[in-house]
Amino acid sequence: MRILVVEDDNKIASFIVNGLKQNGFAVDRAAEGEEGLSLARTVDYDAAVLDLMLPKLDGLSLLRRLRQEKVLTPVLILSAKASVNDRVIGLQSGGDDYLTKPFAFSELLARVQALIRRANQTAEPVRLVAGDLTMDLLTRQVRRGEEEISLQAREFALLELLMRHPGRVATKTMILEHVWDYSFDPQTNVVDVLVHRLRAKVDKDHPVKLIQTLRGVGYVLKPG
Repeated sequence: MRILVVEDDNKIASFIVNGLKQNGFAVDRAAEGEEGLSLARTVDYDAAVLDLMLPKLDGLSLLRRLRQEKVLTPVLILSAKASVNDRVIGLQSGGDDYLTKPFAFSELLARVQALIRRANQTAEPVRLVAGDLTMDLLTRQVRRGEEEISLQAREFALLELLMRHPGRVATKTMILEHVWDYSFDPQTNVVDVLVHRLRAKVDKDHPVKLIQTLRGVGYVLKPG
């Protein structure tokens, strides 16, 4: 899943971006309003975190323009403005939720996840299962049978993508968009390297190989 963070404070932005990445999201960051507006118009984000006090174009103006243009990305407003009136204005301008600074990252993460669930109108699963492979999305624990598997952040994000869509092919382009937060040359071998690493952890020493290659197409997880 891909998140847009529009925040001009480098320290706060780094805190949010790194936290979201560690939880398996691909993240784009804009440091000012016009850049944020351009990204939100052109990329199909699952959610956005939006500061209000931005250079070039303030957050409320950005939000109003997105809603006027029928861009429906769920938006979590992040602001030091804490009055009831400020929150009301933010929500009336098209925000879906409002979080005041300072904040705990755990709360921001929970609110972003709730926005995505509401937008998809589905209950977000807390556990994914494919054959004897299980993934706990809350504890980030992965097991193959009784064996616990330790995964790095991008390995976890790739496996989550495959486990959410068992039997469906994930192309290299899809993997690049979901696992990395910027564009790579489609000819690069970073996806192949990542899949190789993941296979070594998930399928090694198991007779049933879950992660399979469709040559020239992509990769698919088949529970067997």
